[in-house]
Amino acid sequence: MYIKSIELQNFRNYESLSMEFHPEKNILYGDNAQGKTNILEALYYCGMTKSHKGSKEKEIIKINENESHIRMIIEKNGIERRIDMHLKKNKGKGVAIDGISVRKSSEVFGLTNIVFFSPEDLGIIKHGPSERRRFVDMELCQLDKIYFYDLGKYNQIINQRNNLLKQIGHQQNLIDTLDIWDTQLLEYGSRIIERRRKHIEQLNQIIMPIHEKLSGGRERLILEYEQNVTCENFKSKLLQNRDRDLFQKITTVGPHRDDIRFCIDDVDIRKYGSQGQQRTSALSLKLAEIELIKKSVGDNPILLLDDVLSELDRNRQNYLLDSIQDIQTIITCTGLEEFIRERLKINQVYKVINGSVTKESV
Repeated sequence: MYIKSIELQNFRNYESLSMEFHPEKNILYGDNAQGKTNILEALYYCGMTKSHKGSKEKEIIKINENESHIRMIIEKNGIERRIDMHLKKNKGKGVAIDGISVRKSSEVFGLTNIVFFSPEDLGIIKHGPSERRRFVDMELCQLDKIYFYDLGKYNQIINQRNNLLKQIGHQQNLIDTLDIWDTQLLEYGSRIIERRRKHIEQLNQIIMPIHEKLSGGRERLILEYEQNVTCENFKSKLLQNRDRDLFQKITTVGPHRDDIRFCIDDVDIRKYGSQGQQRTSALSLKLAEIELIKKSVGDNPILLLDDVLSELDRNRQNYLLDSIQDIQTIITCTGLEEFIRERLKINQVYKVINGSVTKESV
């Protein structure tokens, strides 16, 4: 699986762009704020139907424009596929696969598997729980369409239940309708909890040997799923906290409050780990994501590295580059560092200057 090309119209700082990619190693280099990350964002958006930053469509469309187009060509198992995204400021996005419109964005999932790695990801352990939930959710959504559906329904129900909690403050007779939303919340929430639990188990089997190598055999990393509720006690917790929900006007229990604990030798490194331990664990997590996709779909994912090499020391750089030799990788950097040239065979190079992309000889 690899990306062959992408075309952009009115995306971020690009009025128009067309570029091709090599099946192996591609470099986009240039100064900061020139548009390198925007290209990676477009690739991720086309494969995942949303921005890796969580940006809304109106933020992605070029300033003073009302719509944007992305077209990505991929090759998978020797067959060429085309994904089109049509973004509009005031309407839902249009999605087409091989020229045929699809009603649900989730139909794109499975065509590509993309791993995005940026400097921000190195802080995933010390950031808030929402970052770690988002990591798990984005990974599961591209591997499991049922999870994508369940998560979407659960989030809708949470929003509707929260709106109802606010309305009850003015209309007490609406309190009887809470049971309807609670039943649905339990149904979809329990499925999310169970799928996350299995996913963390799978990740642990992969991440432990990776981290052991990265740490020189000195550390043993284990991920622990911090469930806000379990499938067994979800219903009772929801009932116990109903008065609190009514007072705070939000749903205070459920998998939308889950977290992941990162432990080295039984020590929670979110609280007590060094910055080096946290960054190494974050790198282990990304490498484990790559391996899990390989095992799950029987193919290599596409790796987008957004200026992350400059944030790693020499040992971590070496391990990362050794781990991605057989994967299509698109790397952004500010300069063609000699280290990259020495350690990695570069197949294609582009220079990016203020939304203009020029192909250079390797």
